[in-house]
Amino acid sequence: MRIKALIPAFNEEKTIGNIIDILNTIPRVEEVIVVDDGSEDNTYQEADSRGAKVIKLDENKGKGAALQEGISKIDTEIILLLDGDLIGLNDTHIYKLINPLLADEADMTIGIFTKGRGLTDLAQVVSPNLSGQRAIKLSELRKIKSLDQKGFGVEVTLNKHFKDKNRVKKVPLKELTHVMKEEKMGFIKGAKARSKMYLDILKSIFTNIT
Repeated sequence: MRIKALIPAFNEEKTIGNIIDILNTIPRVEEVIVVDDGSEDNTYQEADSRGAKVIKLDENKGKGAALQEGISKIDTEIILLLDGDLIGLNDTHIYKLINPLLADEADMTIGIFTKGRGLTDLAQVVSPNLSGQRAIKLSELRKIKSLDQKGFGVEVTLNKHFKDKNRVKKVPLKELTHVMKEEKMGFIKGAKARSKMYLDILKSIFTNIT
């Protein structure tokens, strides 16, 4: 089964390069696609210089819209979804996400941070199903409509689609973490962005997936 990686990214110039470098070492990953969601920094340049295919959006449209744009450009059986702010990514994490699909043991995997940083580990203990690190069969992903309208509620939408299926597997991603919004933007801007994220999540919880 063929695999491509898809990374939605907004102002991730400090971390995106290392993520792409790791993906470039995985023979099963044919291509890395980065959707630059209207970044104001050098995200595009960093991703392009590492050999990724970069799709540049003119403005910040949100995670759902960035994913929808990337999905429309992918034709492989499996999509590997990763956030653009990961710290500590290695090849073991990638194989944990993709191997259950390659072995036909799952249609979607969800990666859970463990033994990384206390706050990010705790967040995934409280809400593991909100992880953005996933591998998904494209045939299932394309059944979900209007991802572009979900914003940060994408993960909730994916979970709803798979809720009646027994083909989801959670996998531990040891010593992996990410940069928190307050670290990227400062406390006030980060708190506002986090509030927007929670609002998108709540909207997705209480609305239909179509």
